[in-house]
Amino acid sequence: MNTSLLLIVTISILLTLLLVIGRVVYLQSKSVRQRLRMSAVFTNITHELLTPLTVISASVDKLRDEEPQYGRDYDLMQINIQRMVRLLQQILETSKSQAGELKLLVAQGDVMRYVRETAQYIEPLITKKKMKFTIECHPESMMGWIDTDKLDKIIYNLLSNAAKYSHENGEVSIKAVTNKNYDHLIIYVSDTGDGIPKEKMKNLFRRFQDGEYRQHKAIGTGLGLALTQDLVFLHRGTISCESEEGKGTTFIIDLPIKKEAFTPDQIYEDHQITFDSSKNPIIDFKAEVPDVNYDASDTDNAEDDRYKLLLVEDNVELLMLMRQLLMSQYRVYIAKNGREALDIIHQKELDLIVSDVMMPEMGGYELTKEVKDDPAYNHLPIILLTARTQEEDEHKALLVGADEYLHKPFRLKDLKLRIDNIIENRKRVKADLERSESEEAPEQEKPNTPTPEELFLSKARQYVFDHLEDEEYDRESLAADMGSSSSTLYNKLRAITGKNVSTFIKDIRMQEAKRIAIENPDIRVSDLAYRVGFRDPRYFSTCFKKQFGMQPSEFLDSLPHAL
Repeated sequence: MNTSLLLIVTISILLTLLLVIGRVVYLQSKSVRQRLRMSAVFTNITHELLTPLTVISASVDKLRDEEPQYGRDYDLMQINIQRMVRLLQQILETSKSQAGELKLLVAQGDVMRYVRETAQYIEPLITKKKMKFTIECHPESMMGWIDTDKLDKIIYNLLSNAAKYSHENGEVSIKAVTNKNYDHLIIYVSDTGDGIPKEKMKNLFRRFQDGEYRQHKAIGTGLGLALTQDLVFLHRGTISCESEEGKGTTFIIDLPIKKEAFTPDQIYEDHQITFDSSKNPIIDFKAEVPDVNYDASDTDNAEDDRYKLLLVEDNVELLMLMRQLLMSQYRVYIAKNGREALDIIHQKELDLIVSDVMMPEMGGYELTKEVKDDPAYNHLPIILLTARTQEEDEHKALLVGADEYLHKPFRLKDLKLRIDNIIENRKRVKADLERSESEEAPEQEKPNTPTPEELFLSKARQYVFDHLEDEEYDRESLAADMGSSSSTLYNKLRAITGKNVSTFIKDIRMQEAKRIAIENPDIRVSDLAYRVGFRDPRYFSTCFKKQFGMQPSEFLDSLPHAL
């Protein structure tokens, strides 16, 4: 499985380099001949990349059969393989278009049914973003001549763009109608997104036009609309766009569907449009992205003393990978933006935060400042992840209080190493504190004025001692006595002692049980348990052995008894 994942990452890097180099070369090429030559090169490279992707996909399927317990990892791999395949296919189509090699082949069938069923394949992509999606066809059935491969790509590109640039709870629609002569198919694809600025409209269909996908946290290559226009023109049609900022956008495609509109070599006379085959252009949206949010709502286990991390990242795939890497060693909570992260920080007991910088709603810098400005949480270490590499970006991260700054792309093991180092520092603080507690310093060496941390611990210990026999006295009770929330109390105790609240209380009970046992070696185990707040002597014995390495009965037997 690691080998397959490594291959996927390698191909992703090569593909990214291919796109970047291609864009530069394309823009710098001054002649049609140069561009056609580069188009041929990209076509060959794309074909070569599709082969190892096919091998990887087959290997993942084989691994799924042999080791089915890694289902989430396989889903992640296949989703990204399919995305890369789609991107490569788009590059191939673009290269063919530039070289004049795209061919039209129309067949006869129910074009309205085809539009409706193709759109339905994309519905999961749109509804996943909690958008309202409507499909209208008037009339519901109409025969005509279309190239289904080209129409698939046109519909996919326009609907995926609409979903990409719209907000949650917005609306996306596709409407197909005909003219009065029933010889044209007119398709309207609309959204209620931000709209397109006027200055962008004139270059809307220009290849490598960036659009606004970065501010929408979407993936873009600048190929989709340019290729869509090429495909519409190839189909002897027209495409136009109407947009108003703040209200939305509508693309209008007008395609001839009469047989006489096409040349004999463009007509596939013996073929009929079929509806039972899957639509390749949208296969990547059939796979459900596994839900990775369940940990954020899990009930905390008081006995789980693992260190607790919060991962904040809007890229679900990266979030899944980081979580999979860390969950065996740490308890992991997740959030997809700074707002979600703050809710978890206020509700959960945490030891460390890892956050992306660029996220919707609230980014990493803002999140870091919020945390570091809050006295209840400013001790929490924060590692920021960013694709930005400028020195001033790192300077800004340090200014807002980040403890570490990691550039993307990063190796997951480097992230884990940084997390481990911070946690190990906390463990060393805990060990030093326990050593100082066990080795009583001479009176003259003790400072006259206790530190705030010492006062805090002294107060917390006294509250536990005051309720030592109360079995119901737990972390919420101690937090209430200390005048803080349970998460704030956890954060302070973890920072000072390395222990969570439940462990802090239990350790005091255990130490007091040991002291009582030494003073009363003839005491019964059950009575000893009751004296320190345990109503179940068996559970008390388990905790005692875990703390001191022997059963309480064995410890009592080892003590000198009065004659």
